[in-house]
Amino acid sequence: MFLKRNRRKAKGQTYEYWNLVQTLRTPKGPRHQVVACLGKVPGLDEGCRRGWEDIIDLLEGNDPQIRPRQLRFGQTASELPTRPQWAQVDVTGMSVERMRDFGQVYLALALWRRLGFHKILEELIEPGGEHVAWDQVACILTIARFCDNKSELEAAERWYHDCALEDLLGVPWEKVNDTRLYRGLDILHEHKDALCSHLIERYRDMFGVDFEFLLYDVTSTYFEGKAEGNTKAQRGYSRDKRPDCKQVNIGLVVTPEGLPIGYEIFSGNTADVTTVEDMVQMMEEKYGQAQRVWVMDRGMVSEDNLEFLRERKASYIVGTPKAQLKKFEQQLTEKNNWVEVHEGLEVKLVEHPDGNGTEQYIMCRSAERREKENSMLELKRQRLLEKLKTIDTSLRKKPITIEKAERRVGRWLGKFPTAERLFEVEVTKSPCNNKAIGLAITEREINQQWAELSQGAYLLRTNCQEKDPAKIWKWYIQLTKAEEAFRISKSDLHLRPVYHQKTDRVEAHILVCFLTLAMWRSLEMWMKSKGLGDCCRQLIKEVSTIRSLDVVLPVKDGTQLRLRTVAKPDKPVAELLAHLGLELPTAPKLIQNVVPKIA
Repeated sequence: MFLKRNRRKAKGQTYEYWNLVQTLRTPKGPRHQVVACLGKVPGLDEGCRRGWEDIIDLLEGNDPQIRPRQLRFGQTASELPTRPQWAQVDVTGMSVERMRDFGQVYLALALWRRLGFHKILEELIEPGGEHVAWDQVACILTIARFCDNKSELEAAERWYHDCALEDLLGVPWEKVNDTRLYRGLDILHEHKDALCSHLIERYRDMFGVDFEFLLYDVTSTYFEGKAEGNTKAQRGYSRDKRPDCKQVNIGLVVTPEGLPIGYEIFSGNTADVTTVEDMVQMMEEKYGQAQRVWVMDRGMVSEDNLEFLRERKASYIVGTPKAQLKKFEQQLTEKNNWVEVHEGLEVKLVEHPDGNGTEQYIMCRSAERREKENSMLELKRQRLLEKLKTIDTSLRKKPITIEKAERRVGRWLGKFPTAERLFEVEVTKSPCNNKAIGLAITEREINQQWAELSQGAYLLRTNCQEKDPAKIWKWYIQLTKAEEAFRISKSDLHLRPVYHQKTDRVEAHILVCFLTLAMWRSLEMWMKSKGLGDCCRQLIKEVSTIRSLDVVLPVKDGTQLRLRTVAKPDKPVAELLAHLGLELPTAPKLIQNVVPKIA
């Protein structure tokens, strides 16, 4: 689901409003279906004007009536602006300067503070002689990643100067450089475990998460460069389609809501199935050995791993290899006991042929998945058959040795392993000499029938005692939240590629991406609680249009007034912020009153 802005004209006036929509597949293609009409928020422009001195309250959502305005250090009560200030200005000499990005960094800083990262880092990092506190450096690193920066160098040289984070944090641009950010990575990396534990407590307080279910999956990210100083950088199975680059594997644990709670970094050549024991032990050492339900895909499944989970009295729901479905052929053909989860998807409980009573198996079949697998298999079957016929025609025109012909056939069979099972291919030999003169191609009807029967079907395995197969399927399908977290990390938060070469820097880079992912998913949970959908990309795009600026006014007495203010957002954006309960500073801030220079 996502947000969609709509405009409607009536009697010469234009009305704008927001809808919450979802994309549905129809026979005519994808269509948008309105889930809820959000409309407008009455009284949006009413209320008190709050200035830059209220930034902390605004970011943390504090009520100005509950927390009275505090004096700044060295400020007296008489200095508070209690009445209007008037000045005669020359409007022809007015100018606007220092336009900076405000909306996205303001939203990110609000998430940073509401997750309590500023408090936990203040407690963890002892202050020393640094010019910029390390908790503020960590804040800059994470918000830069949230705001689509690919590297610390880019953040230091361009982004920090062009955004309003300097005004919000009070850290001058001159003190933010790539060296300080790299040192900040080193400091932040030391507190990974404490930050993960802190996140779990914040999730409990903010969203009521109980951590009964844990979703576990593995992905990889590759390096730009040789990464010779990183012992974990190895070549292995690349999910990024970059087998030419070294990589590391990342095991991520998330809640069914998609909130990340822990991760571990493995060597790039580590098989997924070998990471399970390390991850489970790590979670139990940090957060206790509770009877949780682990949800994992079939890449994690091995008998040793399942026995390991049973010994620790943990429950599991896992996928199974496609080949194991063959043992349940009879149950697949039976038409009874199927339960419809939703249109086009059916599930049922089945018994294992070996009579294993400690586990349950859930057979699932999906019409959409069947259609997709059928079209993919048919495409590969046609391509393979076309290549085999081409080889047959070539051999009839120009015979070659049996060995060469078999190598040609084997090469194409290897490129289409799923379609290979559908054909029986035999090289035809010449009666006169030991040469191949053609191919005998026969379709295997039994394999074809099984392919048609098994398409769209898959098997789940669990030791849970729940007897409703639909409920178990819904628990398992939540694994897509982990996959979605990987997509966000790689595409939106630039987890890949990794430019750092040192082991600690690489791990710190991944930690920053992890914290940013926590902010991203928390924003989506925040939106969902306000009825704004569960995808924040559109909201971030809209909020990014808000700018801060300095209005320079020439005064009658020969001086200039410089007022720093936040531009009023468009009405639809203001309505989104109002739905979230996120206020912007509305009163301008007097920066300076100086005599202009004479050329």
